Amino acid sequence: MSGAVPGGNDGSVRGLRRFFRGPRPEAVPVLAARICTLVALLNIAAGVFPRFRRSRLHTFAEVLPGALGPFAAALALSCGVLLLLLAHGLRRHKRRAWRAAVVLLPAGAVAQFAYRHSFIGAAISLALLALLLRHRGEFAALPDPRSRWRALANFVLLGAGSIALGLVIVSVHPKKVVGDPGIADRLAHVLYGLFGFEGPVDYTGNTSWTVGFSLGALGMLTALTTIYLAFRPEHPAARLTQDDESRLRELLAKHGGRDSLGHFALRRDKGVVFSPSGKAAVTYRVVSGVMLASGDPIGDVEAWPGAIERFMDEAKAHSWTPAVMGCSETGGEVWTRETGLDALELGDEAVVDVADFSLSGRAMRNVRQMVKRIERNGYETRVRRIRDLGEKELERIQRAAEDWRGTDTERGFSMALGRIGDPNDGDCLIATAHKADEKPGPYGDLKAVIHFVPWGKDGVSLELMRRDRSADPGMNELLIVAALQAAPKLGIERISLNFAMFRAALARGEKLGAGPVLRAWRGLLVFLSRWFQIESLYKFNAKFRPRWEPRFVVYRSSRDLPRIGFAAMQAEGFVTFGLPRFLRRAIAQRRPCPHQTAPAAEREVRAA
Repeated sequence: MSGAVPGGNDGSVRGLRRFFRGPRPEAVPVLAARICTLVALLNIAAGVFPRFRRSRLHTFAEVLPGALGPFAAALALSCGVLLLLLAHGLRRHKRRAWRAAVVLLPAGAVAQFAYRHSFIGAAISLALLALLLRHRGEFAALPDPRSRWRALANFVLLGAGSIALGLVIVSVHPKKVVGDPGIADRLAHVLYGLFGFEGPVDYTGNTSWTVGFSLGALGMLTALTTIYLAFRPEHPAARLTQDDESRLRELLAKHGGRDSLGHFALRRDKGVVFSPSGKAAVTYRVVSGVMLASGDPIGDVEAWPGAIERFMDEAKAHSWTPAVMGCSETGGEVWTRETGLDALELGDEAVVDVADFSLSGRAMRNVRQMVKRIERNGYETRVRRIRDLGEKELERIQRAAEDWRGTDTERGFSMALGRIGDPNDGDCLIATAHKADEKPGPYGDLKAVIHFVPWGKDGVSLELMRRDRSADPGMNELLIVAALQAAPKLGIERISLNFAMFRAALARGEKLGAGPVLRAWRGLLVFLSRWFQIESLYKFNAKFRPRWEPRFVVYRSSRDLPRIGFAAMQAEGFVTFGLPRFLRRAIAQRRPCPHQTAPAAEREVRAA
């Protein structure tokens, strides 16, 4: 018994030491963001609700002449809204969010104390201020890429929020309202007040001043933040420069046969980091705070760790969430070993070995019959390198691929190049279907297009599939078979087709003896296939009897998976927040990009 007491005392002492020492530095940003959200809500409540925190001093101050009370209410409200917007930046270690919070916290504390005499709210604000000052080294992340379109988004979102909050402000003083104004009068009062004018709703006492100051503060806050975002310097997302592209092409010339996704690193809307030796590189795009790489690193495997380290340093400097989509098993092993990240199997890539492909046999009967039927209907195919096309024919193919796109948005990131016919992409392979016995359309006798990018010296990887909607079904099968049959003459030994997400679950879930969990998971995937072509892509690929190469997603924490998934859907074009298609085209025509000679292309596959 006597030996247990000292141990207990030691535990209490250690607990007290931890308490006075404060939280771990790495946990401070998340803690600060939560407290900042609490302080923001307290400030907003103090500025909006008249009975949130009352005292005799407040009752006495409310009847005094002057604008001190209304000004303090407007200040508390403004600080609360801004702190609410800054909480996410504090969570992500952003330096600018830290600077703004350090300025706003004492102002909000003073406003709360002056208007509501809230000692608790002011104390929490000052405690958070002390925490931020003590751990200022944890908030060193650089800004994210941004453009002036964020000003428009800020105006719309903050304006809508100001109107909603303004309606609350106008309606929380029922005992001091003169008359019985309706919702239209209240809304009109809010809109007038946001612009600094007196509205149709009247109040007794100083309440009209408080409401007017608060609405004016919200309107001024919306205007000032929009003006700031519109006129601050842009930080555009990283793009491949001509020098970056030249260096990547040199690496692909030496090591491009290792990964079928290597050539997609040449998308010009990606950024790139090179290893210190320059022998390896990782390309990426930043989407919603996620630094998203695709495929394996480019270059010598021995230099991959250096490029991965640079990638992780860049993610840490900006407080981005690192993630890799579609890396191979070898790439996943290197990523997890060098960074401590985790990997999860995402799906399988379909690869057809040209030497093993044949249309004969019972397994290929459906494809064989479909191809023969289409050929009897008068279609013919041509398989060529891009450099062998004439200028007029290439321009016609580009226009057709653009106009035949089935969606309003460009799609593709990890397995899409985003262009056809660039002079630097002469090794790309293109297969076209033609029907000469019909009246020529706007694209002549062209009916379908399939585009492949190089995969080393002896392979190609499918990048784009487009067809005329009036053409016979089966155009995609026809052109893939044509490419496989023409491959030996072009020195091609392997062709990578589409990527099938969750292929293993779909294949195992339909087999005899599959358990209820696996069947339920397959059922969910089939349901989601209505929008994301999960099952249709798998079945389309399986027609050609490929070998399946697993692909993985690399992530830091399971908590990041929903965010990474959402960012990947944005990058692939399934979720968009951009301008309508006609506006994008108008802007693209007015501001042509000298480094990109063909319109961006979407990688869309539709099974017959």
